[in-house]
Amino acid sequence: MNQRIFGISGWKNSGKTGLAVRLVAEFTRRGYRISTIKHAHHDFDIDKVGADSFRHREAGAHEVTIVSGTRFAIMHELRGAPEPSFEDILARIAPCDLVLIEGYKREAVPKIEARRLQSANREPLAPGDPHIVAIAADHAVDGSIIPVFDLDDTMAIADFIAAKVGLPAK
Repeated sequence: MNQRIFGISGWKNSGKTGLAVRLVAEFTRRGYRISTIKHAHHDFDIDKVGADSFRHREAGAHEVTIVSGTRFAIMHELRGAPEPSFEDILARIAPCDLVLIEGYKREAVPKIEARRLQSANREPLAPGDPHIVAIAADHAVDGSIIPVFDLDDTMAIADFIAAKVGLPAK
């Protein structure tokens, strides 16, 4: 696998999405092309009831592609098939400098663990996951053997990730 991949893990309300958004903005500002993969643990829909594309899916289409002059989206209906593997999804991503993943706690990719005092669950993930290489927290973390960053120190976290995955200087 020659794609540079870095993950953001954490419990619900741990700050994963906010960190992901800030990192995408920072890496983009630095001139990198970034793609993201977000894993949802619940049913989701990006379509609107009644829209033409929704009607295509409801009629039974396997994939529906919506294309305009500014973006395109491909919705793939599983229709009872198993959820695709992380590798299958990664293979569909267009070439880029870095793929940031949010969620996918169990994937064997380097990850930063987001921690917030308001998290639904505050049990640390890092001790049980050898792929967590740093922690980003909104509170003091004592006794960590891996680097700990302030959750809001986006530049330092971006520098760490760039070094970890070997992003070439821009």
